[in-house]
Amino acid sequence: MRLKHIIGTVACGFLLLGALPAVASELPADSEKTKLTPAEQRKFDYFFYEGLNLKAAGNYDAAYDAFNHCLAIDSTASALLFELSSFYIQLDQLERSLDMLRQAVANDPSNFTYQHALATMYRNLGMFGESAEAYEKLVAMNPGKPELNYYLAESLTQKGDIDKAIDAYDAMESIIGMNESLSMMKYRLYNSIEESDKAYQEIEKLMQKYPMEARYPMILGDLYLEQNDTVQALNFFNKAHELDPESPYYIVSMANYYDATGNKEAAEEQIHNALTNEKLDVETKVNILSRYIMKLQQTQKGTESANALFQTLLEQHPEDIELKQMYGSLLLLQGKNEDARFQFQLITEMEPQDVVAWQQLLSIALKAEDLEEIIRICNRCEELFPEAPEFYFYKGIALYQQEKYQEALDTYYKALTIIPDENPTMKSDFYGQIGDIYYQMGNMPETYKAYDEALKYNDKNIMVLNNYAYFLSLDKKDLKKAERMSAQTVKMDPNNSTYLDTYAWIFFVQGNYTLARIYIESALKNDTTDSSELLDHYGDILYMLGDKEKAVEQWEKAKALGKDSDILDKKIAEGIYVEEVQNEENE
Repeated sequence: MRLKHIIGTVACGFLLLGALPAVASELPADSEKTKLTPAEQRKFDYFFYEGLNLKAAGNYDAAYDAFNHCLAIDSTASALLFELSSFYIQLDQLERSLDMLRQAVANDPSNFTYQHALATMYRNLGMFGESAEAYEKLVAMNPGKPELNYYLAESLTQKGDIDKAIDAYDAMESIIGMNESLSMMKYRLYNSIEESDKAYQEIEKLMQKYPMEARYPMILGDLYLEQNDTVQALNFFNKAHELDPESPYYIVSMANYYDATGNKEAAEEQIHNALTNEKLDVETKVNILSRYIMKLQQTQKGTESANALFQTLLEQHPEDIELKQMYGSLLLLQGKNEDARFQFQLITEMEPQDVVAWQQLLSIALKAEDLEEIIRICNRCEELFPEAPEFYFYKGIALYQQEKYQEALDTYYKALTIIPDENPTMKSDFYGQIGDIYYQMGNMPETYKAYDEALKYNDKNIMVLNNYAYFLSLDKKDLKKAERMSAQTVKMDPNNSTYLDTYAWIFFVQGNYTLARIYIESALKNDTTDSSELLDHYGDILYMLGDKEKAVEQWEKAKALGKDSDILDKKIAEGIYVEEVQNEENE
């Protein structure tokens, strides 16, 4: 067993608590549950402190073994149970970890660290009723710790006990004082239980406490605007403007106000004035523009009006990469892929190490099915990011589609040298692609060898299972193995017409025409692509069942849908089944 790195005294989810008191590593006083002899106590102490030292040195396997020695001596020591609980989190044995924490708390209920860890684990596991109960105990034990009220309120909110959650925030506010974040949380909770008057009072209290702070009437105006109360919104926006005429947030709020009242030109003018304001830095301008776009998206209005604003800002700051990234992403949302490509191309020229821009360029090229561009991008990214397998993957696909099979194979084999063993799913996908390429090259032994490797790394690789099964059926070999693999794909995706067709065809090859008909008809029922291949197979199956007239009808439909095959033509002309002698892909 190899244990992952455990940081500090508590692992994983417990790290959210911040630094824990040193008491977590102290041995308890003589346990009331287990009375040890002096010799047993010395042995326990030795292994326990040895475990702590080994853990501190990063030797987690040995530390785990030492703690288990302790457990055999005294299974009720809270400090030991607490230490072991963190190991079981890393081992993904959450029930056992939780059970140990519960025992630690039961054996030492006054220990803050154990109580806190248990409450946190309840919360991280979504056990909000239990976490609320645990935090209530912690608050009672430690009334001066405001963060406990925060977690209590959060748990109560998730549990659906809104009134008590608000009480917890009130208790926190009594300790740390009035706070914008707290007031906003209470505002939302009051709104959720339709107590809008109390909701707005929370923000009004902030305004009263800080009468010269423009932010609070601005917030209140935004909140009224969300409720479509444009009159009240404008009153508070004007008040905020009186307090701080230079506030850039006023510009955004007024733009949103004009937008809500149908004055689109005034909205755009507000933002344009902000973006051309020389007193504002570029970061503030970007924030203003992004807030405006977000509002347009939230109201499901067109974002095209933001394009001219972006261009205005880019004229002022042509070297700003973040701005180009935002504009390119917006253009993609608008379906303006070529304009977006231009922005991302500029980024890659200015900052070649910006992998996000390269990924965006690749995505655009993939959508356009521009094989040469895909290969160009991936070749450059191989140089810049040699450890990123996704670029090898898509380059291989493009080479495959160009029928440059050996180059595609070389690309995939190169990628396999950089994919870590910890990512078996990706290794499986690459071996699956290799198998497909060998099939196109007519090398069936290497095809099956690659598929076996793919399934070794991921025995549920559904595409490999389907192709492997289908090709075996075409070769008329290992048909029971093919049937098992195909059955697995149908179980995983019972409505997929391709997998159902493969399953039907395997039964056909085995001479079980009744089952073949059941599955081919199910495939046709689920087909959304008007597949000529399915119809051709359906005709073959019907012919073997003795329905020759209907078989010819299906073959004719397959031809009408575009299947071009001399054998199909012969089947239609002579009204007989003719066996395919060459391998063909299951499309």
